Amino acid sequence: MLSLSEENHLKSIFHLSINSEDGVSTNSIAKNLNTKASSVTEMLKKLNEKLLIVYIKYHGAQLTELGRKTALKIIRKHRLWEVFLVEKLDFKWDEVHEVAEQLEHIQSEKLTNELDKFLNFPTHDPHGDPIPNPAGFIKITPKLKLSDLGIGETGKFIGVKDSSSAFLKYLDKRKISLGCNIKVLHQEEFDQSLHIGLDETNLTISIKSASNLYITKI
Repeated sequence: MLSLSEENHLKSIFHLSINSEDGVSTNSIAKNLNTKASSVTEMLKKLNEKLLIVYIKYHGAQLTELGRKTALKIIRKHRLWEVFLVEKLDFKWDEVHEVAEQLEHIQSEKLTNELDKFLNFPTHDPHGDPIPNPAGFIKITPKLKLSDLGIGETGKFIGVKDSSSAFLKYLDKRKISLGCNIKVLHQEEFDQSLHIGLDETNLTISIKSASNLYITKI
């Protein structure tokens, strides 16, 4: 059985390696987990000994197949619990992450599978992220950032890059919700802010906000 810290490191390596073929650096893991690089180095050595990662000093860490499957099991539990909290306990999408961080470490595979069945086998969590299946397969949907769209182009809002409570609350205030269609109407030359059309209204958002919204092109 792995410790909570070991599981958190595996999950962090998985997330940081999604858009990179190179090893994940000690510093990037430390930043992601808000801990010291020296502590991460010691943990990577332990995970390497357990054959969960391949760690080479100065070259970073890469998940082995066993490490990847283990990380996906943790992510599966986390995202299923987020769905449960939102759909069954009426949590808001900005309230579930920290609670799910605690619940993801429950070891019972039977509980996880029964939870999946109880929720009618959801494919995505409340933030639009895909939920791995019991076999450890995760379907990654091709996506762009809203900031990548050109003037006059439209996309469907499918997820967030920044899942912090502050950003999710900001989206709620602007009534930007998963599944809505967003059309880029105009971009300001001065600060690159975007004028966008939602399903029923128009508004202006910063380029920073636009770069944290994932969409599929329509």
